Amino acid sequence: MQKEALSVVIVAKNEEAAIADCLKSVKGWADEIIVVDDESTDKTVSIAGEYADKVEVKKMKVEGTHRNYAYSLSKNDWVLSLDADETVTAELKEEIGRVLSEKNEYTAYSIPLRNYIGTYWIKYGGWYPAAKVRLFRKSKFKYEDAGVHPRIFLEGECGYLKSDIIHKGYPDIGHFLGSLNYQTTKEAQKWFEDKRKMSLVRALRKTLDRSFRAYVLKKGYRDGFIGLVVAVFAGLYQFITYAKYRQLKIETNEDVKS
Repeated sequence: MQKEALSVVIVAKNEEAAIADCLKSVKGWADEIIVVDDESTDKTVSIAGEYADKVEVKKMKVEGTHRNYAYSLSKNDWVLSLDADETVTAELKEEIGRVLSEKNEYTAYSIPLRNYIGTYWIKYGGWYPAAKVRLFRKSKFKYEDAGVHPRIFLEGECGYLKSDIIHKGYPDIGHFLGSLNYQTTKEAQKWFEDKRKMSLVRALRKTLDRSFRAYVLKKGYRDGFIGLVVAVFAGLYQFITYAKYRQLKIETNEDVKS
């Protein structure tokens, strides 16, 4: 069977330090490379233009909607979705090549992510393999129109690949903290818009539970101090989200129950 064509679709914003490595990892292998840039103010767009077949600038308003739009630009049905701070390993390229050369019973595949903070690969605390659906037929796949952690809607069955995507999204702890701040803002807005019921007691319980699970049950302690940081931040995600959610309730004069 002839190998089916593959489009790599990358979403980016202010990723001048990382996007070249991302693009180099798929250049000459993918049949098409598309970059959709969220109005970067650095050199991301010009760098992308050196490698990609198509670069489009479009402001991201809702993450799920934005990603669906990016996939719609691809000329091929099979899409590999990447973020600009990710790279594809040689092993994964070989594995995807095999998958696309065979009669396929699946419409999507989950791929393990090898996540780093700085130069440290985080192996525990639930961070590895942490597989996500990244390879799919776009005709059978759609993200929920949500601003943070959008759900996936898939027609058909999902398979699992063994090789990794390398994700070097956090050059240091400061960037990790910045991501936490951004994500909790989006999560709080989602809670507020969904009219979710959340009390202080429940938020505290979820905070402690998240940290305990990451550090003890998922063996985050085996990653040493970084594992402790990851576990603490996992809990803080819940508490900071609650604080921001509560502030939104106060600002709109809605009742707040502790």
